[in-house]
Amino acid sequence: MRLLPWEYAVRNLGRHPLRLGLSIAGSALVVMMVLAAAAFVRGMERSLSVSGSGKNVVLLGAGSEESLERSEIQPGVGNIAIASIEGIKEQLGVHYVSPEVHMASLVKESSDSEVTHLTLLRGITTAAFLVHPQVRITDGRSPGQGEILAGRLASAKMGLPDNRLAIGKSVWFDGRLWTISGRFEAPGTVMEAELWCPLKDLQLAAKRDNLSCVVLTLGEGEFADVAAFTKQRLDLELSAMWESEYYGKLLEFYRPVQSIVWITATLIAIGGLFGGLNTMYAAFAARVRELGTLQALGFSRFALIVSLMQESMLAAAAGSLLAALLGLVLLDGLAVRFSMGAFGLVMDGPVLAAGLVAGLALGIIGALPPAWRCLRLPVAESLKAT
Repeated sequence: MRLLPWEYAVRNLGRHPLRLGLSIAGSALVVMMVLAAAAFVRGMERSLSVSGSGKNVVLLGAGSEESLERSEIQPGVGNIAIASIEGIKEQLGVHYVSPEVHMASLVKESSDSEVTHLTLLRGITTAAFLVHPQVRITDGRSPGQGEILAGRLASAKMGLPDNRLAIGKSVWFDGRLWTISGRFEAPGTVMEAELWCPLKDLQLAAKRDNLSCVVLTLGEGEFADVAAFTKQRLDLELSAMWESEYYGKLLEFYRPVQSIVWITATLIAIGGLFGGLNTMYAAFAARVRELGTLQALGFSRFALIVSLMQESMLAAAAGSLLAALLGLVLLDGLAVRFSMGAFGLVMDGPVLAAGLVAGLALGIIGALPPAWRCLRLPVAESLKAT
């Protein structure tokens, strides 16, 4: 079967620059929506899956397995766990056991500000940097009394400019100013959206003497040892779970949000597809006589459909590449707020592949109905078309 030369489809694209530009722009917008949705889902999944360490076990209040903010345990659980559980990781006599307080609070920029910002606070000791090795202080130092260590995405979570949480700046909550002592990063985790402060200070601010949880890192020990400890000490009312399991449950909780994002992107893509169909109908309808002439010269309808699909896919591919470039520049790492904090959109290989596949599918689907409608006319009628 004889097909039209590839160059024929390429030359036809340049015959109407305005129409070509609209086709590329339409394809780029549709692919951008697909990329944004995929980057959102990918970013959320990565932040919640990376946040938990595979060796960390969380001790929290029984019945509060779905929320550390609601958990309450006795203040001495950390020391009791060290004395009761064998196999906790240890270095130079220091056990990897971190008592922590997790709470959400309204923070203001100053005492006279009327605007409040919801943020996540974590009360820590120096052991927190042992059990959370993802955390790295990039500027300044760990917090002292009345000081705060701000995560890289904490400003995004609070809806503030990044320089507002620079070292030396201050925020207001619990009736006093807290000074920013440093900044930290924990790439790909939800911890980057938190404010860390000394455990005792946060307990005083929250007017509580208990803890939210104790995070411990296992060395030679096993999870069964920790589970046995919680069952033996019924007076402590504890529950144990892998840290990765806790964040995995949070990810399942947010599955409906991810589904809504995909549904929204799909609906917008369908709208863009119908817009592309209109453009293709107009483009192909103006070439009915040309297509009839090619059939008279001996080219089959299949050969013409292949050529028209080549044109459509070239325009869609150009739009997809443009969208991928814009996505890498504008979307990659863009902070998105959600109830657990904030995370960055992720434009990695699978996300880009999904966008490019969507663009090529748009080129194929957008060309077939218009091409079939224009080619179903008899050759004689096509040659008379105006």
